[in-house]
Amino acid sequence: MTAGLLAQMLTMPDSNLAGVLATAAVAFAIAVVPPFLGGTRELEITAARALLGVRLPDHDRGRPMALETRLRSAVWFGLHLVSGAVVATLVLIAVPLALLAFTERLGLTDGALTGSDLGPVGAEDRWAWTGVGVALLIGTVYATAGLGSLAATMAPVLLGPSAAERVAALEAQERTLAERNRLARELHDSVGHALTAVTLQAGAARTVFDSDPDFARRALGTIEDLGRTALEELDAVLGLLRDADGPALADVGRLLTGDVDARIDDVEVPGHISREAFRIVQEGLTNAAKHGTGRVTLRIAAPGALVIEITNAVGPTRATSGGRGLAGMRERVRLLGGSLTAGEEDGTWRVVARLPREGNE
Repeated sequence: MTAGLLAQMLTMPDSNLAGVLATAAVAFAIAVVPPFLGGTRELEITAARALLGVRLPDHDRGRPMALETRLRSAVWFGLHLVSGAVVATLVLIAVPLALLAFTERLGLTDGALTGSDLGPVGAEDRWAWTGVGVALLIGTVYATAGLGSLAATMAPVLLGPSAAERVAALEAQERTLAERNRLARELHDSVGHALTAVTLQAGAARTVFDSDPDFARRALGTIEDLGRTALEELDAVLGLLRDADGPALADVGRLLTGDVDARIDDVEVPGHISREAFRIVQEGLTNAAKHGTGRVTLRIAAPGALVIEITNAVGPTRATSGGRGLAGMRERVRLLGGSLTAGEEDGTWRVVARLPREGNE
């Protein structure tokens, strides 16, 4: 319609060519810009979900829309307009013609279908026009259904995420999974350590409750302290859902319950390495308490890399499979780009973790 009006203005004898061209340029800009807008894309996605029943993800509003995504959206917008024009043409032309053919067949009109040379349609031609009407109706239905199927097929291609957006979504899922695994490790290390120590102290107190009540009372006091520490640890771990703060190497002292010989150098490492090192020490001491016997030695030094070494005599209930604790320690060390060795040597279980002094968050 706009194009016809502009063409009519150009054919006028006293038309202003510059004004007409300026008007045409403005009209063209107004017509071209909307298909490339993010709001148009969101509207098209909503319409495709409701009308075509296709599953399309929402656009990440925090991420700028790439040029390739805008081009695909514009192509979809154009196909949407063309498909709508085709369906409208079929409905406004084919259906009335079909109805008119049926009325001729039923004799409701008196030679309404006429041509310049054919004259009124006779009774012998009404069967043919009936077939034409049926064909028009069937063709309209199939054409509309076919365009709908084509649109449902093309919608994920043109309105779906680009390759870069899919990669970004996968990376976000990986980060979420890594954070969940981290939280699971934190809960396992912190609460598991406290529960192990509580169990050992409770067992010792029960054993000597009658023969050495003073020791039993001290053990119960230790259990009380460990319970409070466990609650603090749980709060700290849950706080990881809000921020990255947590216990670090400076807090290792609160882990030194029981018979532990600790030699800890004063080392400075980045916060994330310090937090992971604390958890490694915690898990190592927990494993030593569970599966070892006698005195535990802990050495933390930084001659080059940060070295954490935990040794203890092998107990009769050691876990030969390594358990989740050792696997969690290996995962922490691997993520930091370090190395971990663990195994029995001459009746002594030794765990040595080497962490870089610098690393990526």
